[in-house]
Amino acid sequence: MSLSLLRPVGLASDVREAVLRYRALHDTQGGSVALRREQYAELVRGYYDLVTDIYERGWGDSFHFAPRFHGEPFVASIKRHQHYLALRLLLEPGMTALDVGCGVGGPMREIARFTGADVIGINNNRYQVEKARRYNRAARLQDQCSLIEADFMRIPRADASIDRVYAFEATCHAPDKTALFRELYRVLKPGGRMAIYEWCLTERFDAHNPEHLKLKRDIEEGNGLPDIWTLEATRACFADAGFRLLEAVDRAAAGDRELPWYHSLSGKELSNTGLRRSALGKHVVRMLTRALEGVKLAPRGTTQVAEFLNLGADALVASGEAGIFTPMALFVAEKPASSA
Repeated sequence: MSLSLLRPVGLASDVREAVLRYRALHDTQGGSVALRREQYAELVRGYYDLVTDIYERGWGDSFHFAPRFHGEPFVASIKRHQHYLALRLLLEPGMTALDVGCGVGGPMREIARFTGADVIGINNNRYQVEKARRYNRAARLQDQCSLIEADFMRIPRADASIDRVYAFEATCHAPDKTALFRELYRVLKPGGRMAIYEWCLTERFDAHNPEHLKLKRDIEEGNGLPDIWTLEATRACFADAGFRLLEAVDRAAAGDRELPWYHSLSGKELSNTGLRRSALGKHVVRMLTRALEGVKLAPRGTTQVAEFLNLGADALVASGEAGIFTPMALFVAEKPASSA
């Protein structure tokens, strides 16, 4: 197991204060949805400062789920999921697409190669932006893929300047989806399309069920979210922003039933992530992390980062099994051609 697997961002020797600030936003005594929405930029930026390196070791350069089929490698399922969205966008060479919350740029690079379009990624986390730029240069895609370090709620681009907009499980970090979609509507050209994979609560979620509410809170804490919208509430946000909704479908059931979207987190798969997520694997990682912290080979506080990541992963598995949550509700929408 690589030591860097357990290292939060950069060369910091102690991330305990950063962890405390992050977890305080989710504390049932002092944290609240309203507070997280108010401080969403700090919430998201701080979360990815702590977890980006760990995500990359377990997930590669594309931080999202995908439907999967028997015999299909995990990476292949991720790329297929990206290609499917690009096809729904009708993205072509010569067009410019905006990747909202682009992470370290895995989807950006794949979609640029697949479609021949130019892709602009927007991300408020400097560490991820710097990594994405390095990866783009290494892939010789720096002329086709560019980065903006900015808040996607306030995009530094002119009105009607982008042909297509997409997001892979990133708009779930927004404090107000209608406000975000209005901003995306603003930069999109008339007749342009937007396609997003969104984290949503399904119709099976019961807001009066204490177990469901706890799973929702744990997903939010483990994944840097201010809140989680329902499928219906998300649909309404598109209309409120002025979009014409073309498609709204939960893609979670698109793969084989025996390989659900949360399979890699369930501890049942013979992979690096799967083994670490088994009961034995979690125990070994916890002990190893503490030992590495003790000899200063991992920043102090790394164990706490692993704990809230496991909290979120456990909640994702449980909510997936209960059918109350999906990370891949696909929404395809169009800005009317007559829009100014």
